[in-house]
Amino acid sequence: MKRKQQLSLAIAGLIFLTACNLATATPTPQADLSSPTVPTQTPPEPATATQTLTPAPTFTPTPYPRNFTEEFSSNLNAWELFQTGGSNSPTVKTENSMFRIDIASPHTWYYAIQTTHEYSSVAISAKVDGSPSGSIGLVCFYNESNGWYEFNIASDKTFSVLLGQWLAEGVAQYTPLITDTTGALESGNLNYEIGLVCRKESLLLYINGNPFGEVDVSKYGLAAGKIGITASSFDELPTTAFFDWVKVSEK
Repeated sequence: MKRKQQLSLAIAGLIFLTACNLATATPTPQADLSSPTVPTQTPPEPATATQTLTPAPTFTPTPYPRNFTEEFSSNLNAWELFQTGGSNSPTVKTENSMFRIDIASPHTWYYAIQTTHEYSSVAISAKVDGSPSGSIGLVCFYNESNGWYEFNIASDKTFSVLLGQWLAEGVAQYTPLITDTTGALESGNLNYEIGLVCRKESLLLYINGNPFGEVDVSKYGLAAGKIGITASSFDELPTTAFFDWVKVSEK
């Protein structure tokens, strides 16, 4: 009997110790499935791109070559415009790819000098037209200090070659080298192709591509200069001159 009581007490003690251990044990936390945790990721810093910009091309106006044809389809920035004589300034403009000069006062000379190049041997030609009054011509070896040569045709069948020289601003002196008539010109008509070849010793004159005269200029000493075009008025007014094109070729 005593032995049974000892066994019962031992079993009861074991049960008590087990219960105490269960009461003090830390429970294992369970995952909360009602609010799932989404892992977060810090995005990388965006890469900084270095962009190399190619500058837009710049266009420099092409200068006139030494040999060129001017068709008057743009501005006249490469031409120097001026007059000698006359009480009124002529009206000038480009229209329909032509250069037009209107002169309203008598005895007025008007010039357009191409400023890009100087030549010591050059051929100039131009397609011209105008009113049946005044004259139209070509200029070579233009130099402000030394002078210039010009070849003019008029509507009365005459032509002339002049040596022009500046006396003062706007005042020029003209020395006739030759003045004559030619069967290559018609009365009342200024619709021609005129040409001039300039060399140190001589000037060659052309009308419609045909040579008709040569002038010795060796004693006047002009050796080089710029080229140009000219128109002038006489007593009969108004005078209108048209230049369709001008062609320049270094010889």
